[in-house]
Amino acid sequence: MPRRSMLTCAALATLTVAPVAVPAAGATAPAAAMPPGEKPPAAAASPASPSPDAPKSGTVTEARPFTRGAGGAKAARAFRELHGMRVRREQLHHFWGVEPTAASHDGMMATQSVDTSYRVSNSADFTYTPTIKAAGSCMEVTTVYSQAVGNEIWAWDWCGGNGPAKEIKMDAAFLQTYTQVVNGHPAYNIQLVRTGTSGNAWSAYLYNYKTASWSLFYSKSGTDTSQLAYGWDIFEVYASRNASTGNAYYCAEAKNVVFESSAIQLRQNGAWRPAGASDSPWQPYTDPNPRDYWCPTLKFVRAGANDHWIVRQ
Repeated sequence: MPRRSMLTCAALATLTVAPVAVPAAGATAPAAAMPPGEKPPAAAASPASPSPDAPKSGTVTEARPFTRGAGGAKAARAFRELHGMRVRREQLHHFWGVEPTAASHDGMMATQSVDTSYRVSNSADFTYTPTIKAAGSCMEVTTVYSQAVGNEIWAWDWCGGNGPAKEIKMDAAFLQTYTQVVNGHPAYNIQLVRTGTSGNAWSAYLYNYKTASWSLFYSKSGTDTSQLAYGWDIFEVYASRNASTGNAYYCAEAKNVVFESSAIQLRQNGAWRPAGASDSPWQPYTDPNPRDYWCPTLKFVRAGANDHWIVRQ
């Protein structure tokens, strides 16, 4: 989100955390890449994700233009400041997930978990998880947890708007219309596709289970100002340390929360395929050290061959 044109080198170096060896870009997970005692979720536990070629119909009527009230302005300001790399020493910005190369796709989709019970208590903190952006796309769609705006789904405009453009509350109506239970928790399906090469036109769709079709969430054309030659589907936090525990506030707040992105797929030449080791490396590390995230109980589970990840405690 507040993005990172130099994050993988410069920003991480500013964090007051123990150093971790960073594998070369493109490093892939071994076949049994699980923390001790971890097992991938059983495939039978998850319903099939919707077809990427399901009909496209209507719009996400619950979405509204991003409001610029006190909370919204604060959130947008935090995005811009952090994207500009002005990260205060007492706040951590870190992430983990897959980053598909630009040459690998002109569309991207995933199944993203939500947890309406998760509450962020510190006013400076944001959890953007999961968050997805296709390489070169004009929007990023993220699951937002913050005190400033509460729990929402955002479409962040990267082509001129440089801020959140659409928001939808993570309320009962959203859950009933756009989610189903995946691996024991609600999850929505998001698809970002380039709809025209002229002008770099992109559209983002949410899958509507009531109409069995993809509903338009946000569309935009222009130049991608992120200036990054890759896309991403990641766990991302902006976190402050709780002086009484030495850990980030989110470490206790998200104790029972599962952050999960599954069925990550890429589109190229009209065909969809799962993200894979050859085109979607784990970044910034293959096996993160949870202490670098100010939460020593955090577990990073590579539940698939680069198309499925879980972060939990």
